[in-house]
Amino acid sequence: MRNPDELKIYAITDRECLKGKDMKLHIELAIQGGATIIQLREKNISTEELTKIAAEIVPVCHKHGVKLIVNDDWKAARLSGADGVHVGLEDESVAKIRANTDTAFIIGATAKTVEQAKNAARQGADYIGVGAVFPSPTKKNAVRITPDDLREICRSVTIPAVAIGGITKNNMWELRGCGNKGIAVVSAIFGTENPYTATKELAEMWDKVYNTRTALTIAGSDCSGGAGIQADIKTMQAHGVYAMSAITALTAQNTTGISAIHNIPPEFVAQQIDMIFSDIRPDAVKIGMISNSETAEIIADRLKYWKAENIVVDPVAVATSGTDLSNKQTYEKVKDLLFPIARIVTPNIPEAELITGIKIDGLAGMQESAKIIAEKYGCNVLVKGGHLENNADDLLYQKDGKYLWLEGKKIDNPNTHGTGCTMSSAIASNFALGYPLNASIHKAKQFINTCLESGLNLGKGNGMLDHKFCKENLLSAEVDILKNIIRKRAVL
Repeated sequence: MRNPDELKIYAITDRECLKGKDMKLHIELAIQGGATIIQLREKNISTEELTKIAAEIVPVCHKHGVKLIVNDDWKAARLSGADGVHVGLEDESVAKIRANTDTAFIIGATAKTVEQAKNAARQGADYIGVGAVFPSPTKKNAVRITPDDLREICRSVTIPAVAIGGITKNNMWELRGCGNKGIAVVSAIFGTENPYTATKELAEMWDKVYNTRTALTIAGSDCSGGAGIQADIKTMQAHGVYAMSAITALTAQNTTGISAIHNIPPEFVAQQIDMIFSDIRPDAVKIGMISNSETAEIIADRLKYWKAENIVVDPVAVATSGTDLSNKQTYEKVKDLLFPIARIVTPNIPEAELITGIKIDGLAGMQESAKIIAEKYGCNVLVKGGHLENNADDLLYQKDGKYLWLEGKKIDNPNTHGTGCTMSSAIASNFALGYPLNASIHKAKQFINTCLESGLNLGKGNGMLDHKFCKENLLSAEVDILKNIIRKRAVL
């Protein structure tokens, strides 16, 4: 499909559901309510009869710029002027249909397994229909697949997938994060008295489920609100991302320091992660303070189990106030277990020194340490240069050996409590929103700079950032300004 968004609300006709009602009228009402593609399903009729019916439906769909797909019979689809055909596992092969049609003709294929999906893609299918994912009144004996099955199938191919089978506005949430580009619906539209309203409600729920981005922060709590979980949530919300949290530790702290740390039992951390993933799968995960090795182990275990994506690890070791937040054994576990599953690791200069064991003196040292981390753990690395004397340049070193310098100026603001937490959460938020690596880093740096420039001054010590200050500027920023900020440097 040239535009997978066309599959979003995939409405399939059914005469049994319609019970004698005007099909053309109900198709038009469904389109007006938000149906993005129509599939004409007719059983046990000849190619000639199907061609005639489809030819009457084509103008209704095309008037609204919506494509018509004919079920099973590609010849009827061609003769009627429809846009394509959808074939089941028992119908003619995709390869045969593709050999007899041009590239503009859309071919959809049913798949219930990864191998079936791959086979359809190899033969030239434009999309796959996967299901049934829930019990369906139109396919009572259909073989069910789970949301996990759907997720694996979607990941196995590059062509888009449509989930089908018993989907309603009430159970659509269960498919979030599975990767399907649309939902195929029969009775939930054509079995209702008002297909316009029914489709509109499905489309609205789709936008809530699939367009609401989510992120999970796994970190410690800062009761003063400047760092940790609290800073992460503020950052994610400022980015328009729905924030969730799994708390690893409670801290008693303010701008002057930390007086106590209470670790959350590792098994309870695991329960928090499991409850989140089993209900609202995060689009990105940020990991911050981990103060014991057992917690590091169990976080790695649960994230691997749930096949978490877009993981950002902020390897925090020492708070801004100077308090140790981790020990050597725990830090080793974080490096060995969490770095390899991270999309990016974000150490500042002291943390990069701790990880690599080398002394960093300027830009050359930043590059050397980043290379060591990237090569050893197979992850992208952002070494933050806030501790440099004359500037605040950051280095993005990618695991393929490429690197980019992000130039930054020193901002005259002593209140930097929570900058590391905020930076990593901003990156995770941008990942959740679908930005690529470079753009995610740039936008996060821009966010930090604007927060610092706001000049918030609270508390008697090292104060915190103003996360709400730059929300409007942040959401309107354009990615294409990357070229004005990020530049390559010669190898130092």
